[in-house]
Order: sequence, then C-alpha cells, then structure tokens
Amino acid sequence: MDRNTIYGLLMIALIFIGFSYYNSLQTKKAYEKEIVTADSLFRAENFEEAVVHYRRSLQYRRTDEHAVSRIRHIDSLFALTRPGRDTLGTDTVTTLPPEKSKTAEPAATGPEEPADLEARYGGFARAARGENRFVVVENDLMKITFSTRGGRVYSVELKEFKTWDERPLILFDGDSTYFGLNFFAANRTISTNDLYFVPQDSVDYLDATDREQTLVMRLPAGEESYLEYRYTVKPESYLMDFEVFMENMDRVISDRTTYLDLNWEIFVPQQEKGRDNENNYTTINYKYYQDETDGLSPRSKSETEEVIRNRVRWIAFTQQFFSSVLIANEFFTSATIRSVPLDAGPYLKNFRAEISIPYESGETKSIPLKFYFGPNHYNTLKKFDLQLEELVTLGGWIIRWINVWVIIPIFNLLNKFISNYGIIILLLTIIIKVVLFPLTYKSYLSQAKMRVLKPQIDEINARYPKKEDAMKKQQATMDLYKKAGVSPLGGCLPMLLQFPILFAMFRFFPTSIELRQKSFLWADDLSTYDSILDLPFNIPLYGDHVSLFTLLMTASTILSMKLNDQTSASSSQMPGMKTMMYIMPVMFMFILNNFSAALTYYYFLANIITFLQNWITKKYVVDDEALLKKIEQNRKKPPKKSKFQARLEEMAKQRGVQQPPKKRKR
Repeated sequence: MDRNTIYGLLMIALIFIGFSYYNSLQTKKAYEKEIVTADSLFRAENFEEAVVHYRRSLQYRRTDEHAVSRIRHIDSLFALTRPGRDTLGTDTVTTLPPEKSKTAEPAATGPEEPADLEARYGGFARAARGENRFVVVENDLMKITFSTRGGRVYSVELKEFKTWDERPLILFDGDSTYFGLNFFAANRTISTNDLYFVPQDSVDYLDATDREQTLVMRLPAGEESYLEYRYTVKPESYLMDFEVFMENMDRVISDRTTYLDLNWEIFVPQQEKGRDNENNYTTINYKYYQDETDGLSPRSKSETEEVIRNRVRWIAFTQQFFSSVLIANEFFTSATIRSVPLDAGPYLKNFRAEISIPYESGETKSIPLKFYFGPNHYNTLKKFDLQLEELVTLGGWIIRWINVWVIIPIFNLLNKFISNYGIIILLLTIIIKVVLFPLTYKSYLSQAKMRVLKPQIDEINARYPKKEDAMKKQQATMDLYKKAGVSPLGGCLPMLLQFPILFAMFRFFPTSIELRQKSFLWADDLSTYDSILDLPFNIPLYGDHVSLFTLLMTASTILSMKLNDQTSASSSQMPGMKTMMYIMPVMFMFILNNFSAALTYYYFLANIITFLQNWITKKYVVDDEALLKKIEQNRKKPPKKSKFQARLEEMAKQRGVQQPPKKRKR
C-alpha cells in the first residue's frame, strides 16, 4: 500500500467521523427542540399538541424515558384506546376475544358523577353511559346486527352459506370486534367504539329484501354537534354503503387535524373442515390507490405487521371463501395492518387495521365508505370494478391468466348445464387433455424413438462397461442420437409446457367457492379433503385421516411411471433418477392429503386419461417397426447443417477460404 492510498483512506475516515459528529449535533438539537416544545405544551395542558411533539422526539431518541413516560401519562389521563396498542405502539391485549355481552354497561370505568364524565369526555359525556341495544338489518343475502355501543357492525351472517358443521356462517361476531374513530377533541382523546350511539329510528329490525333501508346511528357531541354512522343495505347485494357524517364537529375537533384514525379489529372464526388449509388462505389484503393489490403472507406462523405509507383504496380481512372489506370512495391516507395467528380454539387469527382517513375541518363533513361482506366468488367480485376479484387466490402471472381466461369460463359454461360438480371436473379434465394432446403426442413419440433405439443403446453400454470409458460411452450414445435425429430431451419440453396447467389447477380448485360443500361419491365436500378413515393419531405432514382420492392419484402416478419405465432407454443409464421418480409421488401423497378433494380427483383423472391416450397412440397410431425404419433412413442421410453453420461456410467461401478436405474412410 503506497503513501497516497494511506492518505486517501485517512481522509475518508476523517470525513466520515466529521459527518457523524455533525449529524449527531443536528439530531441532538432537533430532539431538544421537540422536547422543549412538548414540555411547554404539557405544562399548559395542551395535551393534544404535546403528544405530537413527544412522538416526534422519539424519532431522534427512540428509547427516551422522559418522552415515553409523558406519553403514557397522557394516555392514562384520557384513556387513549387503540385496540391492542397504546400511543407508543406496544401490545396491551391478549389474543383471546372477550366474552360476548349484551347487557347494559358503562363505556368508561371510574367516576360516575356527571361532572366527572363532563371533565373526561367533554361534549361526549352524554354518550359515555347507556344501554347496549341491537338493531338488525336484513336482505336476501345477509343479516347484519348493529350495536348501539360504538354504533358499529356487531355481527354479519351470510344466509346462503353454512359452516362445515352446518352452523350459521358468521363472518365475525360479538364484543371481540372493534370498530371506531379515534381523535382528539378539546384536549381529550375520544374513541367512538366505547360510546353509545342513538338510533334515529325507534325500531329493532329493518327489512331490506324489497327496498333499500338506511340505519342512522347518531353520537351527540354537545349542542348542535354530532357524528353519525349511516348504513344503507340494498336488496340482493353483499355491498353496504357506509357514511360518516359530521355536523358542526369543527367546534369539537381541532382545525389542525388532517386525518382521523379508524381502528378495525376482528377475530376470524374457523369456517371450513380443514383448519390448516383454511389458514393458508386467511390473511389481510389491500389495494393501493390506482395501483395493484398486495397483502400479508397467509402462511406466516408468527405475528405479522406491515405499515402501508401510501394511499390505499380498500383493506380486506380475507378467509378462504369469504371476505370483509372496507372500501374508500377515494382513498385512505395510510394504514397499519397486523395479523396474529391463534393456535387453537374456534378462531384462526386476529386481524387489526389502523387506518388514516383524510379529514378537512368544516361545518358539515361527509366521508363516504363501503363495506363488502360476502363470498370470494370471482364473477361476483369482478362486477364491482374495484379489483376485489384479486381476493380469489388464482396464482400469479401466467397461472392466473390461464385460470381467468381459460379455466373459469369453461367451468362456468359447464356449470350452466350440469349440476354435478364431479361430472363437471371430469368433463373439464377431458377438454384440457384433448387440447393438450398434441404436446402429449410429441412427448410419447420422443419416448417411442428412445424405446426402439434401446437395443442399440444397450449395445453401446456393453461395449464400454468400464467407468473410465464413461466419456466414450456418452460420446457414442450422442452420436447415435444425432445420426438418428432423436433428442433424449425431446419428451421433456412438451411435458414442461403442460406444467402451467397443473399449477393453475393447484390454485383453482382449493379456492373455488362453487365446490364448497358439494359432494361427489365418498367426498362430502370437494373444497376440502375427503376421508375414508380417520386415524386416532396425527402423522406429521400427512395428517390424521386417509384421503382416497389422494391414494388413487398416487397409485395412478406410480403405475404410469412403471409402464413408461419398462420401455424407456434412460432407466438403465440413470438409476438415481429412476428412484427419484418413485419417491416424488409418495412425497406428493403426504403433501396433498390435506388439500381439496377436487384437486386430487383432477390429478387422478388426468393420470388415467394420459395413460389411455398413450395406450391408444401405441396400439393404433405409432408402429415401432415403421418408426425404427424411419430412424435408420435418417441415419443414412448426411447430417443436416444448421442455418448458422451454413452461413459461416458461405462467408468463408466468399473470402476464399477453402474447407478442409474430408478424410477418406479406409
């Protein structure tokens, strides 16, 4: 290392140290500025602004005890309620839902005197206590129960569906749910989920089967000021309009407020027989504003959280076959979503979303939103033109394209004329195999060529039995293939081209709600696993039951491989590959034992139809003797030059370069 290099490294080190020192000074100044401002606001009892500056100070010193203690002190004064999180974002609740309660109870604990409630809730003091009542709004498809406490949706029942054990299908239910706005009002933290709304119609039931019905829940906030939740349910629709309407709330909410926090939390109940399989499709999805959709990984076994800093159009709590979606007419400013898996009990996961809604102060304010409570049915979701159809897991890129433009249209066409879904899957399989037959034929023809060359390949193997002659044996084999015009990989490409269809089926059947609770033969529900024997113990990866369709799929796969292997020229050359070919079906048997019966039924049918196609081709289409004669004729022909090689020779002739003379055979 020379002197200049050493000087250069020293200069870089000095610059780095100087920049770090300068940056730490700037950070310290910014921190002190925020703390001084926050402390002065705290002493002046302007807690709303004080919390903002204390939070900003934590951006510079994340573990500063002074700022943390002050924030928690303000939380305790005004009972700031974010479900499961305090102002600092730390966990404060367990993952078990509280017991349902339909009795009258106070919204706040502690003092009960009107003066104390006035001091704590200000203009919302009248709503701090009340009796929890329920109002039901029902149309042809769903039954929604609303609670006066929080003015929120208490439960949603989908009337056309049942759980796997024939109970009413409830998307969410009870006091385990949380839905409310959080905001500062006159230096007080208000959470609407804990306050009592007043229905503007003195009814307990609204029938929306023939005409739309609107339920208005009002939260008084002082003289001439109030906040309303307006829910509109229409006949034969899973979509519900939801409007947050504010009158004179600019007198209550600070005019410096630019967004409102909307917190939504539910415990997701198990709806299907296969808990693990249902869990694999249960997650939180969202759509960016004027952009694509995204979501949390459903297969995560640990708590998952994501902060969405961009605008969002909708947020969905998604299960395998059903979803609850909150939709903005325009956009949400940002959101934080969290999924907590639950190991046992009637619930699969706990979903939470903390959503920022853009807000502008004004005398009258309306925030139009929508709810979707319904099935993950592709055509039903697509008609809303909100990209909600992305909630149906159909794979990505080419796999989704195949499902959307090929499989679903054929499936729906067959479903118009046939009600038995086992027959529909059979016909769908036949159609797919007929369309793919040219590829299957090319693959079989390549295998047939290899089969008729097997005696000559065996002769080469006998000529070079020693390991040190492996290169000679390989060269002789490749020369034979080249002269005969046969490619040892000729059967692989047609098979690879069929793989997207196999993967498309892997995505299509487990998420097709049309198959849910539809029986065929011994399978009670084609959307989940079939079982002919329930085991008294659990086998890791395999499960606690025996799926007959999976066994048939495995047996047919092994049989097909066995028949192909008997006439294959490659089996003797690659014994390790032969062993792997028989291990793979057994591995898939363990994996697919818990999957949809429709999926393993399809794979079984595909194996049988492929076997029949190959048998017919061998017996009536491809003649081995004629094929061998054609190969022998190809061997006698001079090797065909590639276009690239021909161009090179032509260029050489133009330059006057003579080709090397061919050696005469002695």
